[in-house]
Amino acid sequence: MNKKLGKQSVTFENMLTIASAASVVGNKEGEGPLGARFDEVHEDAMLGKDSWEQAEAEFLKKALEKATEKARLTQSDIEYVVAGDLMNQSTSSSFVLRDMPLPFFGIFGACSAFGEGLGLGSMIVDGGFAKHVLIGAASHFCAAEKQFRFPLELGGQRPLTSTWTVTGAGAAVLSLGGGGPYVRGVTTGKIIDMGIKDMNNMGAAMAPAAADTLEAHFREFGRTPDYYDVIATGDLGYVGKELVVKLMAEHGYDMSKNYTDCGIEIYDRDSQDTHSGGSGCACSATTFAALYYPRLVSGEIKRMLIIPTGALANQMTSQQGETIPGIAHAVAIEGP
Repeated sequence: MNKKLGKQSVTFENMLTIASAASVVGNKEGEGPLGARFDEVHEDAMLGKDSWEQAEAEFLKKALEKATEKARLTQSDIEYVVAGDLMNQSTSSSFVLRDMPLPFFGIFGACSAFGEGLGLGSMIVDGGFAKHVLIGAASHFCAAEKQFRFPLELGGQRPLTSTWTVTGAGAAVLSLGGGGPYVRGVTTGKIIDMGIKDMNNMGAAMAPAAADTLEAHFREFGRTPDYYDVIATGDLGYVGKELVVKLMAEHGYDMSKNYTDCGIEIYDRDSQDTHSGGSGCACSATTFAALYYPRLVSGEIKRMLIIPTGALANQMTSQQGETIPGIAHAVAIEGP
């Protein structure tokens, strides 16, 4: 079987089941439209830790444990962990895995980490290298503001183009065989940089990468947007989603019927003052686990394309006047 389609896409020979998906979030996320759907909502965004960074790691630990439990597996059943976060050098993931004696692939794709993890995990399982792979992604609003923009103590005013980094973590278990939903294909994104420098406009920085990956996916799989019941980018918010619709229209694709963004779904921007919506590694991970995975399991959604998006920014390069490269990874999922 030829698994490679074109330059960026792969299809899979085996039935790769997403055996579970788990979401653990903070209180602001719990107050949003998906509040009742999350596995755990914690009123204390510090989770009893001494720093925001330690709390981000704790959110990830809880999500990984919850996904393993929901898949009816134990830690010893997991053969690889693929996880990423927003901290420098992916320290949240690394610090969690120092207490879990498991082979670990630490990834950094910024907010695209969940899509990157699903793609790499699927390749590992389909390649026959493991039967169970655990995927995770985490972020924290306060840690992200401190690292990438302005520490909260400075009282900086956020512009309307800014998104709100999701506090929490999402995780999923990929297993060989099983009853679905199945990962059926992946389109790996390329770095796309359109010259955006504004750290408070991540949607504009990432939207061109999302459109590029979408166009490659449709071309290489020979599909159109209406093949899917739901197409959801990960972290673009309202500004980025509008740009994707316009960019895809220029390529002849109508995205008006079944396209949304996880950053739009997770918050009520009017009542929660999140401006352009949600972002962060946990945005697509928790929204997928809470909103879309149950609908795939039930058969309400037959086919879904999720495209977590990442702004590959760094506070040092931003201060040096560099632009913000973007990337997006598309994962095609079909229900049982």
